[in-house]
Amino acid sequence: MKEATAMGSDGGLLAPVWAGTRAEAITSDAAWLRAMLEAEAALARAQARLELIPSEAAAAIDRTAAALVLDPADLARRARQSANPVVPLVSDLRRAVPGAASSVHRGATSQDILDSAAMLVATRAIRGIVGDLSAIMRDLGGLAERHRDTVMAARTLGQQAVPTTFGLKAAGWLAGLMRARARLRELRLPAQLGGAAGTLAAFAEAPGDPGKALLLAEVFAEEIGLAAPPMPWHAERSAVTELGAALTATARALGKPATDIILMAQTEVGEVAESSAGSSSAMPQKRNPALSVLVRSAALQVPAYTQVLGQVGEHERAAGAWQAEWLPLREALRLTGGAAETAAELVAGLRVFPERMRANAELTGGRLLAERLAAHLDRQTLERALSAEGPLRDVEGRLLDPEAYLGAAPELVDRILATYREQP
Repeated sequence: MKEATAMGSDGGLLAPVWAGTRAEAITSDAAWLRAMLEAEAALARAQARLELIPSEAAAAIDRTAAALVLDPADLARRARQSANPVVPLVSDLRRAVPGAASSVHRGATSQDILDSAAMLVATRAIRGIVGDLSAIMRDLGGLAERHRDTVMAARTLGQQAVPTTFGLKAAGWLAGLMRARARLRELRLPAQLGGAAGTLAAFAEAPGDPGKALLLAEVFAEEIGLAAPPMPWHAERSAVTELGAALTATARALGKPATDIILMAQTEVGEVAESSAGSSSAMPQKRNPALSVLVRSAALQVPAYTQVLGQVGEHERAAGAWQAEWLPLREALRLTGGAAETAAELVAGLRVFPERMRANAELTGGRLLAERLAAHLDRQTLERALSAEGPLRDVEGRLLDPEAYLGAAPELVDRILATYREQP
C-alpha cells in the first residue's frame, strides 16, 4: 500500500459519489490545465486565420500546447503570486516556443483563457451528464410502463394518504429528469475574449481595425468549439449563473428518486431494493441503499456550491468574486456528473416488490380509502368507522378497493411516457 502524502491529489476520499467516474477525469486539475492550453492554442489559430500573427508561430504554439506537460501542483503554487494559474502557464508556454514566444497569449488577459477553459470543461462534463440522464430516463420509462397499474400507498408528510401506482411515482421522477435534461441541452456556453478590460483594444490596435477584433472573437469561439457571445462577459456573469442553475436543477431531479428509494427500501417498508451491496462496518445484516445515499448527498451539496457562482463583481474585472467561482464550479460539475453516473447504476439495478407495495397499502385496514369514503358516507358514519379498532367494517366492499380509486394515475403515466417518447 502506498503511503499517503500531504501533497497527494484529491481522489474523492470525501466525495465517493464522483470518485472513479467520468466526471472525475473530465474535471481534474489535469483536465483544466489541458483546457487552458487548448484555449491558448485556439487563440493562436484564430489570430493566424486573420493574419494577426504569423501562421508558422500559430502552428508552433498549437503543436507545443498539445504536447506540453506541466505539473498542476507547481502551477498552483506559482499562481499565488498572480492570483490565477494562467500567468505561470503562459510563462511556461512561452519558454517552450522561443521562436514564437511573442505570439503566445497576444492581446489576451488571464480571464479570457480561464473562462474559456471553464466553459470547455463544463461542456464536456455536461455531455456526459446528458448521456447518463438519457440512460436513466430510458430505464425509468420502462419502470413506469411496467408498473403503470401497480398499486401502492401515496405518502404525504410521511404518512399514507391515498392509493397511487408505482408507475406514477416513476413517471414523476422521469418528468423531473426530462426538464433537467432539456435545460442542460439549451445551454450555449460561450467563449471569452475581451482583452484587458473587455474592449478588445489590443486586438484592434495592430490591424487598426475594430471590426477585425470583433471578428477575432467569433473565430476564436469557432476554434475552441464554444458559442460566440455578443460581447465579452468578464463582469457580466449570467452565463455562469445559468450553468449553475441548470446543474442545481439536475442534481435535485436526481436527488428525488434517490430520496424516495431510501425511504421505500427501509426494512419495515421493503418496497424496493438496490443492486448495491450496501455493507455496514458494524452490522453485517444490513444492506444500506448506498447508491441512493451517494446521489442524495450530491443533490444536497450542489445548490450550496452554485450559490457562489456569478456573484456581483467590481467594474470591468472582479477582484475575488471571479476567483471564488473556480472551485465551486468544478465541484458542482463533479458532483452532478458523479450523481448522474451513480443514479444510472441505481435505476438500472433497482428491484421492485409489488406484493410489498400492496401489503403496505392494506396496513391501515382500508383507511387508505378514507378520502373516497368521505364522498359516499355521512360524516358521523365515517367517523365511527375510522375510530373503530382493526379493519374497517360495515363499509361497502367496493369502496375499499384501492384499484378503483386511482383517479387518473394510469392516464398520467401514459401522458408522461408519450411526452418522453416525443423527445429527441
